[in-house]
Amino acid sequence: MQDAATQLFHEGNHHLAARDFAQAEACFRDAVDQSPALGEAHANLGWLAEAAGRLDEADGHYRRARSLRPSLPTVHLNHGALLARLKRFDEALAASWRAIELDADSAPAWSNLGVLLVQLGRHADAEACCRRALALAPDHAGAHVNLAYLCLRDGRWDEGWAHYARRGWQCDLSARAACPRWKGEPLDGRAVLVGLEGGYGDMIQFSRFATTLKRAGARQVTLLCPPPLRALLSTLDGVDEVLSSDGPLAPARWDCWTSATSVPRHLGVRPDTLPAAPSYLRAEPAAVARWQARMRAPLPASGLPAPLPASGLPAPLRVGLVWKGNPGFENDDERSLPSIDLLAPLATLPGVQFISLQKGAGEGEATRAPVALHLGGEIGSFADTAAIVQALDLVVCVDTAVAHLAGALGKPCWVLLPHQMTDWRWFAERDDSPWYPGALRLFRQVRRGDWAPVVATLGEALRRLSSPDHAVPADHHHTDP
Repeated sequence: MQDAATQLFHEGNHHLAARDFAQAEACFRDAVDQSPALGEAHANLGWLAEAAGRLDEADGHYRRARSLRPSLPTVHLNHGALLARLKRFDEALAASWRAIELDADSAPAWSNLGVLLVQLGRHADAEACCRRALALAPDHAGAHVNLAYLCLRDGRWDEGWAHYARRGWQCDLSARAACPRWKGEPLDGRAVLVGLEGGYGDMIQFSRFATTLKRAGARQVTLLCPPPLRALLSTLDGVDEVLSSDGPLAPARWDCWTSATSVPRHLGVRPDTLPAAPSYLRAEPAAVARWQARMRAPLPASGLPAPLPASGLPAPLRVGLVWKGNPGFENDDERSLPSIDLLAPLATLPGVQFISLQKGAGEGEATRAPVALHLGGEIGSFADTAAIVQALDLVVCVDTAVAHLAGALGKPCWVLLPHQMTDWRWFAERDDSPWYPGALRLFRQVRRGDWAPVVATLGEALRRLSSPDHAVPADHHHTDP
């Protein structure tokens, strides 16, 4: 029986390497049916169950594997990562340390421990773990990226960008454009193809560097982006053309190519040298007018509450709301609000009309307080979203693409940030953003998962902003309410 089970285990590993996960799982299940004490098969079943999102099942397999093979460090390593995902941090920490006790020279174990310590807010200890991992394996991409985020968060961008260059998901246009990758050499008179990577928010944030390349001497700059962003990014100054990333490319048109997220490293960009104009994207005026009409009242161009109309009653302060991001994002359960009901207390604010821009996850909640009008279902592209945002007085959102869009338009935007695993680009403790000066104000959780005080502070700030005698500009963000 043991020999047959072992053979099934090896067959399962073969299918696993070929990414035939269904067949791999079948082999491992047959293996443990024949030999229930085969710990390695339980460990791989745990990995497959976790990859499929069956987290409780994965936990059970990992626990079985740990009891059968307690000296196998990989089992403790993988189980620790799952426990962290389940936010059972004490158990995760114990499993992660056990993996290191069993193999102190494991770079993945030190890197994973670093990620866990970031989740616990122990950033100095996390950095030490990342550096230990790189001392053991200088080419460990995960440790480089984890250390990059810590350095970038702290404003140590020279080192941060260097580590970030080791990311494994980099844009690669070498197979589509018959030209070399740009490595920071002078661009005078050269035509550059710029690709983007990451989510929509990253693309909006880093698209500014296409303009920077033109100012650095490039003769022509072509930006490659996903179709939903094409119309919006076509408003970038200094960009000669914007092409859809899903379309064909003429291979010999450019002298070099780069990713926009690689430009900061080559140009030595630091927090105090960010190319951060008051706005670098624009909404189409006719579209803004259409959305203003949809809202049934024209909005002031100043971004402040409208002056008193003839009736003597102030026009409402129109505030866009986005309370959830993409649920597939690794930190979404931290950054998104569990429910719009947490914002219900804002419905009692006088003189404020809340307009939902929520699209996708959470959109079904847009009929509840404090939403007065839901527009998310009518949005067809980011050009639509930009026009709506421009037609509003203020945007309130979680850390998602709309925050970057509002900032890029120069529209006042208040961003709600989680206490743990806050994205590196928001730095630490600041309530403003050098990426979008004068536009963004940051509202941070004090305790993990506790949004109530954030909403209370937000409500008081809105109350002050919407009061008839308000004298502070809407983009003021240096004094707490």
